[in-house]
Amino acid sequence: MNKKQVTFAFALGALLGYLAKQQTEMYQKITPEKALKLVKSTFKQSGPIHGSWIYMKPEDLERNGLFYKVYRGGITRLENGVYKQYEFYVDTDTGSVIESVETT
Repeated sequence: MNKKQVTFAFALGALLGYLAKQQTEMYQKITPEKALKLVKSTFKQSGPIHGSWIYMKPEDLERNGLFYKVYRGGITRLENGVYKQYEFYVDTDTGSVIESVETT
């Protein structure tokens, strides 16, 4: 192979790699860290947060006949001088909160 062929092959490989990366990023699921950040920003609208957690492994969840892949997590916040805990489920595809319930 001469120098032009090597350069062409390298450029073509780089271009194909870039295009493949762009395609996979479009369909990449939301990371647990990003999901927790989205939920925390939603909860912060109603008051300060004192603690949070999220499971890193997605779980299956069925609600109203619909099936989701979700991350499960929790938030602790102070409301009227009392710490309240909430458990939530976040869709791994969209980052939408599927359900949020107060735990005791």
